[in-house]
Amino acid sequence: MVFNDLFSTAGEQTKAVHAGEFPDPHTHASAPNIVMSTTYTVDADTTFSVEGLSDNDPWIYTRWGNPTIRQLEDKVAALEDAEIAVAFASGMGAISSLLFHVLKAGDHAVVSDVAYAALSEMTNELIPALNIEISKVDTSDLTALELSLRPNTRLVYIETPCNPLLRLTDIEAVAALAHKAGAKLAVDSTFATPAATKPLSLGADFVIHSLTKYLGGHGDALGGAIIGRKADLLPLRKKTAIRLGGTISPFNAWLILRGMATFPLRMRTHAESALKVAVWLEQHPKVQRVIYPGLPSHPQHELAKRQMHNFSGMLTFQINNGQAAAHVLAERLKIIHYAVSLGHHRSLLFYLNGADLLKTTFKFDTPAQLASWRHYAGDGIFRFSVGLEDADDIIADLEQALKGI
Repeated sequence: MVFNDLFSTAGEQTKAVHAGEFPDPHTHASAPNIVMSTTYTVDADTTFSVEGLSDNDPWIYTRWGNPTIRQLEDKVAALEDAEIAVAFASGMGAISSLLFHVLKAGDHAVVSDVAYAALSEMTNELIPALNIEISKVDTSDLTALELSLRPNTRLVYIETPCNPLLRLTDIEAVAALAHKAGAKLAVDSTFATPAATKPLSLGADFVIHSLTKYLGGHGDALGGAIIGRKADLLPLRKKTAIRLGGTISPFNAWLILRGMATFPLRMRTHAESALKVAVWLEQHPKVQRVIYPGLPSHPQHELAKRQMHNFSGMLTFQINNGQAAAHVLAERLKIIHYAVSLGHHRSLLFYLNGADLLKTTFKFDTPAQLASWRHYAGDGIFRFSVGLEDADDIIADLEQALKGI
């Protein structure tokens, strides 16, 4: 069952529960099955090349398509009000497939100068080595972005809020600039999620999600997705998704599919608790600064109110001598896990050392770009994914841990 008129008018929770799912026609099981088979019996005229594959063909080989994976794709598409989604083994699998599909030698792309570390590092070295020019731009600066566009620009790639700064980009404005230049717009909306923002409705051509994070929600399955129009994604499925081999395991697809049933409920709790924690941290004497889109103190709070219907569960904060403080928090925290990743049901905290990241990951071409980084990150930030524990218990854990600093 693909996204259709039923789900275009249904509420978000109804989509999360029902989209992509249907009772098994043979067993009448209510819950989705896990189809783990790698291959399927076919008729004698079946093609052996993906070039002849149609979107409505029967299942042939799981790298090409799988019933459980397709159910996940249909649910993700429904939550983004999109025609289609293509699922991958990880968020980076989705990003890699998109870049290799859209860009070729001689092309130019504009990429957010602060973005998910693996994407940033990939576009520092691997992609330019293929004779593809990359401009790293503060995409919250519309003037800088417009000046970076060229006749051979094929893709503008943004994150909003961006990882890890929680700096926002105006999707609608950037879409207009990209399309005027003849480029496609891709939006990594992992931090925002469909509960906050639906980039396709604001003019984006592609939406990227790490399904590992909020959509899966439980920290037990890697996955990624690209969402958009059939005209764009059916060729992508053939040309790069299938050929690069970044196929999600049907079991992981099933785990994420199950997690998504509670997605809208979880996002409401994440946002409510994150705001409560952010307000508390902002008043703590040992905390220098808190960045959270839902706080009036966020530099782009007005854009956040306009573009986000849920402020999500991500916040950052700064403490003097953050690296030393990280050792204390890692030792003293009890409920909150000192760990990377985000969007899980449990709270996760990790310190990002600014000096290290500027050596390994983020390359700034102008003083203004470095100034924007410093404005949001200082010398380093704690990235905090506020989980589903009671907000008062999260605050109590922070309070006792911060006493050791």
